[in-house]
Amino acid sequence: MAPQDAPNPLTRSWQPWQIEVVRGLHQWSISSHGVNQQLARWLGLPSSDATALSHVVWDAEAGTPISPVALSRRMGMTSGATTLLVDRLEAAGHVTRSRESTDRRRVTLRPTDRARRQFEDFLEVAGAEVADVLEQTDPDELVVVARFLDAMDRANRASATHVAALLDAR
Repeated sequence: MAPQDAPNPLTRSWQPWQIEVVRGLHQWSISSHGVNQQLARWLGLPSSDATALSHVVWDAEAGTPISPVALSRRMGMTSGATTLLVDRLEAAGHVTRSRESTDRRRVTLRPTDRARRQFEDFLEVAGAEVADVLEQTDPDELVVVARFLDAMDRANRASATHVAALLDAR
């Protein structure tokens, strides 16, 4: 079924638990945004810069450092705006650019040691409640939740791509 032929998700018959999950994800998104606002204050950065730095830090921690192109896509910014943002983060001593690939044109962004320490300090204060929930939740349940969140992330990205294509066609 083509996306334009798909039924309107708001007119579907949702089960109460499905509504509760979507509502919960929405509420989590709002509260997560609030934490990011506090991170921005903690770091003394604009929100967009703190969000970008979060991507750089978390991707580096996962062992998959992000490129400016990927950061631009993830944040929904133009390449020019992303370049200015990365320039600000680099000038402030939060990120470094490096060429780690065999393709020397490919740039990788990594957090500085100082930025990592600032994140660790923030998470020590702001992450205690989250850490408690993670530690108190059965590992098997967390595996299921992680798979679900990954599937929801893929669905959101597909939705954003679909809407962008419709808007670009206008």
